Amino acid sequence: MATIHQTALVDPSASIADDVEIGPFCQVGPNVVLDKGVKLLGNVVLTGNTHLGENTVVHPFAVLGGPPQHLGYKGEDTKLIIGRNNTVREHVTMNPGTVSGRGQTVIGDNCLFMAATHVAHDCIVGNNVIMANNATLGGHVIVSDFVFMGGLSAVHQYCRVGIYSFVGAAALVTMDVIPYGSVIGNHARLEGLNIVGMKRRGTSRQVIHDIRAAYRLLFAREGTLQERIEDVTAMFAHSQEVMTIIEFMKADSSRALCTPKG
Repeated sequence: MATIHQTALVDPSASIADDVEIGPFCQVGPNVVLDKGVKLLGNVVLTGNTHLGENTVVHPFAVLGGPPQHLGYKGEDTKLIIGRNNTVREHVTMNPGTVSGRGQTVIGDNCLFMAATHVAHDCIVGNNVIMANNATLGGHVIVSDFVFMGGLSAVHQYCRVGIYSFVGAAALVTMDVIPYGSVIGNHARLEGLNIVGMKRRGTSRQVIHDIRAAYRLLFAREGTLQERIEDVTAMFAHSQEVMTIIEFMKADSSRALCTPKG
C-alpha cells in the first residue's frame, strides 16, 4: 500500500502504485499516474495528465504538469510523460504538450534535473540527460541522449541538441547543436567536440579520432557544406558515430546549424 503523508492532498482518481511514497503537503491531481517506486519528498505539485515512471524521485517545490506557458493553450487534454529512474530537484517545472505541437512532452530515463530547471511544452528529452541549475528548454526542443546542459543555459524553441553534446554554462542556444558538439557563449557557437564527455563514456580512441577528422572536414573553408557532407559520408561510412552526425545535419529542421565562429 502506498505511503501517503496525512497532510498530502491526493485525488482519489489518481493512479498510484502500491509502494509509492508521497511526503507532506504534496498535491496530486486526478489524472496523475505514479508507477512503482516513485517518491514525492514533500511540497510537490503534480497536475494535469502527468505520468511518472518507476523509481523517479521528485524533490520539494517541483511543479510537474502545470499548464503550458503558451497563449494558444485553452485547457486541451495534453500530456507530460516522465520515464524511469529520474531525479527531479527543487523548484523544477515541466509542462505538458499543446494541440498545436506534439500534444505531449516526453522525458526519458535516468535523467537529472537540477534545481530550478525548466522543460517547456512539446519537448522531447532523451535518456541520461543532465540539466544543471536553472537550465531551460523552450517549446518544441529535442534533446538527445547523454546531453549535458550547464547552469543558466537555455535552448531556443524548436532547436535540436544532438547526442553526447555539451552546452556550456550560461550559453544561449539558438541553432541546432550537432551530436558530440560543444557550444558556449551568448548566441552560442560551436567550439569543438565534447571530447571530455566521450572519454568519460568510454568512447574508444579510434572513434574519437574519426569524429575529430570528420569535424575538421565538415567545417573546413573549402567547398560548400553539401559537398563536405558528401565527402565525409564517403570517407567515414564505416563509422556509426560520424554517420549519426551526418544524419543529424541532413535532417529537416526549422533552425540553422550551430557552426564554429567565422
